[in-house]
Amino acid sequence: MPKMPEKSPDLWAAFFAWLEAVAPTMYAPALAAFIAILRVVYGGGTRRQMILEGGLCGGMTLALKPALLWAGLPVDMAIFLGACAGFVGVEKLRDWFIRFGEKKASV
Repeated sequence: MPKMPEKSPDLWAAFFAWLEAVAPTMYAPALAAFIAILRVVYGGGTRRQMILEGGLCGGMTLALKPALLWAGLPVDMAIFLGACAGFVGVEKLRDWFIRFGEKKASV
């Protein structure tokens, strides 16, 4: 008689090993999204703004990890930078990047 997958301890061990390996990559974007959602709620934003702002901040933080590796910085800095991104917000960061690009283009 075949074993049921939910009764197999090997399946659960593999799942928890995978979760442990993925957790450092996922909690920085999750923190950024959570902070962004709280900021939108605090500012009186709509549910749509909450979802979009949280998703954008989380995605941006997820994209930071390879950039940190490329720059030779510790990957754990993604947590700090993600929290900062969630606190500041996507629109403000976009404005900063546009101004930075305009300064570089005019030089």
